[in-house]
Amino acid sequence: MTDRRAWLARSAALASISVAVVLVALKTWASLITGSTAMLGSLADSALDLIASLATLTGVWIAAQPADEDHRFGHGKAEALAAIFQVMLIALSAFGIAIRAIMQWAQGGQTSAAEEGIGVSVIAIVLTFALLGWQRYVMNRTRSLAIQTDHLHYKSDLLLNVAVIAALVLDQFAGLTGADPLFGLAIAAWLGWGAFNAAGEAVDDLMDREWPEEKRLAFVEAAARHPELSNLHDLRTRTSGHRDFVQFHVDLPGTMTVEEAHDIIERVEADLCAQYPDMELLIHIDPEGHVDEPGNPLVEENEFDRLENEK
Repeated sequence: MTDRRAWLARSAALASISVAVVLVALKTWASLITGSTAMLGSLADSALDLIASLATLTGVWIAAQPADEDHRFGHGKAEALAAIFQVMLIALSAFGIAIRAIMQWAQGGQTSAAEEGIGVSVIAIVLTFALLGWQRYVMNRTRSLAIQTDHLHYKSDLLLNVAVIAALVLDQFAGLTGADPLFGLAIAAWLGWGAFNAAGEAVDDLMDREWPEEKRLAFVEAAARHPELSNLHDLRTRTSGHRDFVQFHVDLPGTMTVEEAHDIIERVEADLCAQYPDMELLIHIDPEGHVDEPGNPLVEENEFDRLENEK
């Protein structure tokens, strides 16, 4: 299953690179003949998509490598690093496009060859729709953070290409000479906002942010189906790439033998890992009544009690 996920992630990255190469070639030609800032912004976005897609391919390839002596938790954070690299490129692109749009506005520049520019944008929209469909299929099966960030790029590309068409139509057919730089500024703002949002998830991954509350509660509910467990506490969760890592403490009777306690924990781990197949689980046993860190609510909070309060 892991090999299948790695193959899917690589295939999505390769598809993204192929589409980006075609779009960069077409938009370079269209930018030269139209002189459009909006088209130039779309070209810059596609060029950065190509670089970012290469980073994505590198990230998913590294993340798919098995754990080794130097990286015993695996290489999943390579995807978050690839995503951060992409975000930086998007932000730089947005800044450059905004500067170009302001300069064109001040100079009163006008575009030309609208038909060719519109044709290139239509081709770009068709190719982007096809790529987004494949990426969505892959994301549903891999949870790849790098592919998700790449998917965001190409979703924004749809709007960018529509904006280019609108800018050329308004500039050349409606006579609104300020339309092209105005749309260029709008594209720059859209890219900047997308970069800001995409950075959040990558930073959460790198900072080992806890699972969303709904996912945590669902996990505790699954653990609560084992009546032999009591006082599940010190629950810690994080995600690295497509892998989840979970650890918690539970109370078991102090009179229980090591072998009996081990058998119980083995059954619990087997059940929970079957429900969360991409999870690495560590369970620590405390004797009933033991207090790990008195006064530390993050450690001593009883997750079973919390689950009951949420219901």
